[in-house]
Amino acid sequence: MSSYEVLTDPRSALAEGSRTTTFAAVLLPSRRAQLIALATGALLIAATAIAGVALNRVGVPLHADAAPLFGFLHPHLGPGTPLAVALAIAVVVWGPPLAARLPWRGLLIASYAAALAWTVSLALVDGWRAGITERLTDWTEYLHDVPRVHDIPAMIGGFTQHVLAGQPHSWTVHVSGHPPGALLVYTWLDRLGLGGGTWASVVTLLVGALAAVAVPVTVRALHDERAARAVVPFVVLFPGAVWMGVSADGLFTGVATTGIALLALRRALPSLLGGLSLGAALFLSYGLTLVTVIALAVGLINRSWRSLLIAALGASVVAAVFAAFGFWWLDGYHLVIQRYHQGDFAQRPYAYWVFGNLGALLLSAGPLTAAALT
Repeated sequence: MSSYEVLTDPRSALAEGSRTTTFAAVLLPSRRAQLIALATGALLIAATAIAGVALNRVGVPLHADAAPLFGFLHPHLGPGTPLAVALAIAVVVWGPPLAARLPWRGLLIASYAAALAWTVSLALVDGWRAGITERLTDWTEYLHDVPRVHDIPAMIGGFTQHVLAGQPHSWTVHVSGHPPGALLVYTWLDRLGLGGGTWASVVTLLVGALAAVAVPVTVRALHDERAARAVVPFVVLFPGAVWMGVSADGLFTGVATTGIALLALRRALPSLLGGLSLGAALFLSYGLTLVTVIALAVGLINRSWRSLLIAALGASVVAAVFAAFGFWWLDGYHLVIQRYHQGDFAQRPYAYWVFGNLGALLLSAGPLTAAALT
């Protein structure tokens, strides 16, 4: 059996009889290139962390006490800790064999449920109130500005007038730093009677967990079901879930990955829906423009320009709707750059964050990402 088969086909180990499917079988890199990539990734994480500590100690304005991560070092236990530990052990022990044996649809349901439980358990380490119900009600968050929205079309049309700081009625931090899509989502929830931090967090968690379905669906469509089944345990225990529960990043992730999965199916209606999802993602976060690169890669792998064109049509519809209501994406993006330079973060040293961002990426995606790319 080749190392590739061990990595991508957990069922093949079961078929041999003398070997069992374990997390280690699909976890441990077995090729030299994978080992080198894993070691390089680990060294990059360590180097950026050590450099971050050193720079913070001498007063360099990284504005990230836990560099390369934006946050604070605050080790603690909470109500979600036992659940998170138990779930992690369960996925490590039983995840691969279940991924090999469950029917495909049943596996996707199990993947969604387990990923949702993992994210919730991590959020509950801070407790129900601090970890979930009050997480999106901070003054920097979207819910802070929801009461200001009395007229949704007027909010979209006048959105760019309130991006810059130092003027009356400026948007709060997260609202000003993103297109109006996220504020629109939470405003709609409020109009539907689902206002407040609890409902906002619940919906964000439910949408974010869609990534645990979208990723294996994408892998199956682009490669095969064996590889898709092998990836499920890793998607369930996604390290970045600690930021998805609960923040709007979960909303962004669920929408963007679902769009990619629909595009990968290579059928007309899913491609159109995928384009609508990816178009919506562009109006949730300016950074999600990078998802277009993934979308193009999907089209190249599938050799389906028709699907890309249909998806582009769907995304264009979303952009046209926002433009019709008075919001032009490029105007918002250029204003966000100005808003960034108005704040303290503009002082952050570029030389560090060129590498620090890569370290943060490997920490959030998991160090094994480096090995998987070889």
